[in-house]
Amino acid sequence: MRATIIRLACALATVLASGAAFAAGTYPDHPVKIIAPFAAGGPSDIIGRILADKLTASLKQRFYVEDHAGAGGNIGMTQVARAAPDGYTILVASSSFVVNPSLYAKPPYDPFKDFAPVTMAVDSPNLLMVHPSMPVKTVKELISLIKANPGKYAIANSGLGTTPMLASELFKLTFKLEATSVPYNGGAPAVQATVANQTPIGFATLPPAYPLIVSGNLRALAVTSSKRAATLPNVPTMAESGVRDQESDTMQGIFVPGGTPPDVIALLNREMVKALALPDVQAKCKELGFDVVANTPAEFSAYLKKEVTRWHGVIVDAKIPQIK
Repeated sequence: MRATIIRLACALATVLASGAAFAAGTYPDHPVKIIAPFAAGGPSDIIGRILADKLTASLKQRFYVEDHAGAGGNIGMTQVARAAPDGYTILVASSSFVVNPSLYAKPPYDPFKDFAPVTMAVDSPNLLMVHPSMPVKTVKELISLIKANPGKYAIANSGLGTTPMLASELFKLTFKLEATSVPYNGGAPAVQATVANQTPIGFATLPPAYPLIVSGNLRALAVTSSKRAATLPNVPTMAESGVRDQESDTMQGIFVPGGTPPDVIALLNREMVKALALPDVQAKCKELGFDVVANTPAEFSAYLKKEVTRWHGVIVDAKIPQIK
């Protein structure tokens, strides 16, 4: 009994000490882990490392990235959901965060209860692209071509559950197009398949497609954002192309476990917003095809709620089977 009381007293002392540390403004007082739930070299990993370097410099404590890929990002995201809510485990995640709760029959996390949003760091529109040999130069011309040739064309996308895949399904649903969806294992393979004319039409995130569009190896018909991409100012939006309600994007957002102290979240948000405003970070993000967002936790939370609802509807309407 006495041993139990001692253990409880020690645990309480640890909690109180932790709270005192936050109140005293000593966070962080030991290294902070940033988990990227995808493979090294991908967008989440890159954005995580950019922020880790800047936070290490500004907060005088080491921030470092660990990649935990698998299950569409669920492995890494679940690790953060189950971590202590003390600010020492951070998640940088893509739009799979808002898609997976509807795509998986038994999602391993609740996007609202298990996480607290810090900021949407960057955002990239998805892109509708075609091989240069395709006899179309506008989105409406592509719709007419597919309708005139039902079942003839295949549309590449970045993989099951990605927003490019869902954007392609939304496109097909909206215009009742008969075309085969071909999911690849990532944006780069989808782009390469379109460049090779294996699948002459593709939806992908902007970063892997950008250099091939600039070189003329791909033709960009439209971006799926509400405004034109800074890196491709001559490419119209879907709305400008006369095609409404096709907006989609791929974000890179920062999260901490639910229950993390508000002052820690506020500090991380402030420091990340400062880092993302630095000229070298802005230049790097532009080079990668990302637009810096750096919004508030409240703004990011509102975005997440809207996106979870939106993509749930597309998954249901397109009859995409849930992953067991």
